[in-house]
Amino acid sequence: MASFVDRVVLHVSGGHGGHGCVSVKREKFKPLGGPDGGNGGNGGDVVLRVSSQTTTLLEYHHSPHRHAENGGPGMGDWRAGHRGETLVLPVPDGTVVKSRDGAVLADLVGEGAEFVAAAGGQGGLGNAALATSKRKAPGFALLGIEGEERDIVLELKSIADVALVGFPSAGKSSLIAAMSAARPKIADYPFTTLVPNLGVVQAGDVRFTIADVPGLIEGASEGRGLGHDFLRHVERCAAIVHVLDCGTLEPDRNPIDDLDVIEGELAKYDVDMSFAGPTGEVVPLNERPRLVALNKVDLPDGKAMAEIVRAELEGRGYRVFEVSATSHEGLRALGFAMAEIVQRARQEVETAPPKVTPAVLRPRAVNEKSFTIRKEERNLEPLFRILGEKPERWVKQTDFTNDEAVGYLSDRLNRLGVEDELFKAGAHAGDTVVVGEDDAVVFDWEPTMSAGAELLTGPRGTDLRLSDWSRPTRAQKRDEFEDRKSAKAAAREELEAERRAGIWTESSRRREWAPDLNSEESDDDGEL
Repeated sequence: MASFVDRVVLHVSGGHGGHGCVSVKREKFKPLGGPDGGNGGNGGDVVLRVSSQTTTLLEYHHSPHRHAENGGPGMGDWRAGHRGETLVLPVPDGTVVKSRDGAVLADLVGEGAEFVAAAGGQGGLGNAALATSKRKAPGFALLGIEGEERDIVLELKSIADVALVGFPSAGKSSLIAAMSAARPKIADYPFTTLVPNLGVVQAGDVRFTIADVPGLIEGASEGRGLGHDFLRHVERCAAIVHVLDCGTLEPDRNPIDDLDVIEGELAKYDVDMSFAGPTGEVVPLNERPRLVALNKVDLPDGKAMAEIVRAELEGRGYRVFEVSATSHEGLRALGFAMAEIVQRARQEVETAPPKVTPAVLRPRAVNEKSFTIRKEERNLEPLFRILGEKPERWVKQTDFTNDEAVGYLSDRLNRLGVEDELFKAGAHAGDTVVVGEDDAVVFDWEPTMSAGAELLTGPRGTDLRLSDWSRPTRAQKRDEFEDRKSAKAAAREELEAERRAGIWTESSRRREWAPDLNSEESDDDGEL
């Protein structure tokens, strides 16, 4: 089972926003109380926060999926839904947040540093918030939006001042154990150290941290051995100490060749932009201050080898120290040399002028559109795709089972100028219109649809503009008029036939005051 994890892929998602509420105030003696539906609560955020109590990413290795609390739905009597609680994920100091494609999103250094990994969704408005002077009693509410969901990569880069690098079994762990209170695993076989070890060293008035990087071999920068996974822990160090094994028994190895191999691997390693020096620029690993520690001089062969290679190393410009982790020879001088470099680096940070990024104001242009229309083709038929933050968000907030909510969406899109732009793009009635890229909503465009809340005269939750009706033409009106005349004439003939057949009976009283005008006994004036 892994006990140290310095790189994980974390799947985070913010809480979903709560839906708005549709409600009408109902109270005794107040029949027209009006809408009182509350708004839905916003979803919680997922926040990464540096904590000194966290030293590894092991917890997220076992549980990589994290979701914040959802917002509560709105309720009647103007009661808003509760806001989702923010999910705080503690991470070690020195954690770098990246996207899946390697882009650096945040560099979390210092206690309490935070980064919002996934924002919560927005809560929907209730019908009380949607009421206007023209739409006084909305029969709909807006839906909550889902929270942001994405995958991020967390990489831990140790916060150390000095890094000890070298071949496996060069004695790096022994040096840390001899110079600090750290107790790493020490054994007489290669690759004993599988995780970076940290130790605190006190040299005079200067206290600094040293890191033991697992053994490097040729090709480490390209993925060979263990060094490629842990070279990132060297990026934050102010100085590098090459620990060279002078007591090796391998015939094809010597301290000079080992140094050349490690220097080559450091030069090949691509330092990303997550660490910057006092001037704001990234310093390559092979250009940082370096010291050379010739280790194992307590051995006879080690002492002789150190005397042989010391002159050549000093000729290259290195400060060389002959040390022994067993007898503690030369460790004091090495510690003060490390402290000198660390103190100089800290002074540069303190005296360097603060790097202030000038504020760049980019006001929105007067004629800038908040959406774009892209003409496509699907199954040899034209398709118009509407892309933009507002239209896509409005579609997510719409309840398409409610006709009035769909009409409200139509009003918003028309006010934004979508219909005018569709005309300019060449759209015709019946063409397919799609809003959004993924999980898009498809419409059959009807440009004759009128917009305006004043036309909402139907039952609650309905929109007469969406009803299937059309204005009749003159020819249709003429045909309907002729049909009505024919129907009336046929009805009169049928009634006359029934009267002549004696189906109808008339009272003597009616004959006295309403004689039959069609009778042959009546004169021209209608008298008997």
